[in-house]
Amino acid sequence: MTAIRPARIARLAATVRVIAHRGASHEHPEHTLAAYRQAVEDGADALECDVRLTADRRLVCVHDRRVERTSDGRGAVSAMTYGELSALDFGAWKGDGHAGARVLLFEDLLRVALSAPRPVGLAVETKHPARTGGLLEAELVRVLKEYGLADGGSGRVEVMSFSRSALNRLHRLAPGLPAVYLMERRLRPVRPPYATHAGPGIELVRRDPALVGRLKARGLAVRVWTVDEPEDVELCVRLGVDTLITNRPREVRKLLRDL
Repeated sequence: MTAIRPARIARLAATVRVIAHRGASHEHPEHTLAAYRQAVEDGADALECDVRLTADRRLVCVHDRRVERTSDGRGAVSAMTYGELSALDFGAWKGDGHAGARVLLFEDLLRVALSAPRPVGLAVETKHPARTGGLLEAELVRVLKEYGLADGGSGRVEVMSFSRSALNRLHRLAPGLPAVYLMERRLRPVRPPYATHAGPGIELVRRDPALVGRLKARGLAVRVWTVDEPEDVELCVRLGVDTLITNRPREVRKLLRDL
């Protein structure tokens, strides 16, 4: 890697955005109000969330298709009503006194971001495959329209997905929303032409650091997930990454200031 002067590293670090992955999820149970409120307090520029539809078509913030990993219940999110999900404890699995956290409605997260004492964005990933199919994107856009956020003019909301079909649907429904094409193990050969950002995982960037430059040469901003370790933060800054998605927004903010 070409040597970069310390002053330039500091300038690069100062421009990097920090997005809290499922909130401050190293400290609190993921996708809970406590995690997101902590992320706002920790200085995150935006809050990342995953959304799924319940059986009664409520939009909830849950990563996994099923609830076993993050709650004391069993079953698929799409097969359960919001009331059934609300009866589960989404905090006890974390231990250390986190019991009692409830499933989070996307609208409640939206209110957290909008009521923050400074502008805080949302990076929303629609999760697929899902039995609800395109209804997921339709409901997300419906909610965003209610809050006047679906045209992208506020700059507060970005949509993300590993699924090209999901991004295509979102673009048809809300063409003004910035789109992020996520990638995990390899560079996708074809990306949606309207995507403004690429989102490789940190393992892919470690394995192929030159990937960041290639993506930027295509005119894409680059955000990398999930970046928690100091050496990964520095690697991303040196490569010119625009945005870091992290479980540790407070620590990453400090690392960026100290570079």
